[in-house]
Amino acid sequence: MIEEIRIRDLGVIDEAVLPLHRGLTVLTGETGAGKTMVVTALGLLLGGRGDSALVRTGADRAVVEGVIDLPDAHPALVRAADAGGDTTDGLVLVRSVSADGRSRAHVGGRAAPVGLLAELGEHLVAVHGQADQWRLKRADQHREVVDAFGGATVADALAAYREVHAELTRAATELEQLRGAAAERAREADGLRVGLERIEALDPQPGEDEALAVESERLGHAEELRAGAGDAHTALAGDDDDTMAAPGVLEALATASARIAAVSGSDPALAEIGTRVDELRYLAADVAADLGSYLADVDVDPARLEHVEQRRSSLADVTRLYGPTVDDVLLWGKEAARRVDELEGTGDRIGELEEHVVALTTERADLAATLTAARTSTAGALGTRITEELSHLAMGSATVTVAVDDSGRFGTEGRDDVEIRLASGPGTPPRAVTRAASGGELSRVMLAIEVATATDTTSVPTFVFDEVDAGVGGRAALDVGARLAALAQHAQVVVVTHLAQVAAHADRHLVVERSDDGHVTRSGVHEVEGEHRVAELARMLGGTGTDAALEHARDLMARARP
Repeated sequence: MIEEIRIRDLGVIDEAVLPLHRGLTVLTGETGAGKTMVVTALGLLLGGRGDSALVRTGADRAVVEGVIDLPDAHPALVRAADAGGDTTDGLVLVRSVSADGRSRAHVGGRAAPVGLLAELGEHLVAVHGQADQWRLKRADQHREVVDAFGGATVADALAAYREVHAELTRAATELEQLRGAAAERAREADGLRVGLERIEALDPQPGEDEALAVESERLGHAEELRAGAGDAHTALAGDDDDTMAAPGVLEALATASARIAAVSGSDPALAEIGTRVDELRYLAADVAADLGSYLADVDVDPARLEHVEQRRSSLADVTRLYGPTVDDVLLWGKEAARRVDELEGTGDRIGELEEHVVALTTERADLAATLTAARTSTAGALGTRITEELSHLAMGSATVTVAVDDSGRFGTEGRDDVEIRLASGPGTPPRAVTRAASGGELSRVMLAIEVATATDTTSVPTFVFDEVDAGVGGRAALDVGARLAALAQHAQVVVVTHLAQVAAHADRHLVVERSDDGHVTRSGVHEVEGEHRVAELARMLGGTGTDAALEHARDLMARARP
């Protein structure tokens, strides 16, 4: 709820502090004292349009500050915190309008756009005045009033509908996307199949390109390799066909080993050298044998070389298209096969989605009908309740109906157009309440709606009514006050009134007083209690402070607040 509003240099108000409380607070005062400025101040605080004409003459700016106490996790607190405001000790809103028309806003000590105040305002205060009936001007608010009044019955039906509507929207979107991309997917699958067929026909093996490169190098230099290996073999083993050739390394090592063995018995050091010579002889023999085997395997085979080069050329064609190496080509083929399976399965997915969409469409239609039935039943009860409330607000001949019509389209909230309609008297056709009611009647209709739908979880914590009692008096005015008091059982209610019959119901009574100081006129606000309140009610009744007027005021309070 709003704990306090501070106003400085706004219109005729020099400086005023409005301490607000739970329950019903009324604001009264002489005509022209500045009661309307209080509602204007609240409008500024909630993001209303700022105008330099609102700034008090001679002041550089008008400032309105509001201190609001809210429970943890209230949407307004969450939004303010998201905007960087400090909400540790409640929510503090500040709005200023300078004499040159510039406007500034602060939320929780942090500068903020004025639009943020308007966002917060929808969670904080419902202002009902002749020029500000936003809840009745917005069609979606009519539906929300009915849905809130319907309780769990409508809420459950709406939740079930929303779930299926969201699923249908998602499935229909996916189906449309799949159908729209069918040709593109077919082209992609055909391209992948061409590549897979080419790879399958070539049948490359892992690492084949590297192995063929090595073999090509060897075959291309076969003559050189054979000559070099032959010379090395001759150097080790000697040349059996040339008796005049020098002995090979093996023969020389054998001679050295024999000579060392003949004399090494006399010297262990020489025997150790002989052992190392034998190791060299054995190693040289192994190398000579390996060279012999290599020479036996090295063939000059032009046909094999041609086959290898052709195979390498074929592999180069696919690696150029599908990967730098054969292993990369094989990996591409694996992924391509998976993708083709996925694309070919899209047809099955389209079929599944088509069946799913048909089933969801039927289910959504059934749930929408259930929701419509729940709203229609609720609308009838709500219309009766509001009409009953209007009978206590000097509108006894008026009738309220709540129409639930088929919009012809499915939306996130169903397919219903909901409209609160008013027939001002017998034989008068019901029309949209904003067109059928005058300004004062509109405030009373809104009051009737708020009282009829009020619960301890009312959507906003504070209601402000301006001129709700326009055009009523006497007993009807007492009834208006009683309905405001009934609403105040569930929320904070602030009422600007000129009727003592309404003011008599208040839990707190604030008076706006005007004083003249030379050529300067200023207003202030103070709370009245006890005999001071009786005196104010007597003034509102037109009394002059006589005993009769005061007694009338006391009697009024006794009847209003027994």
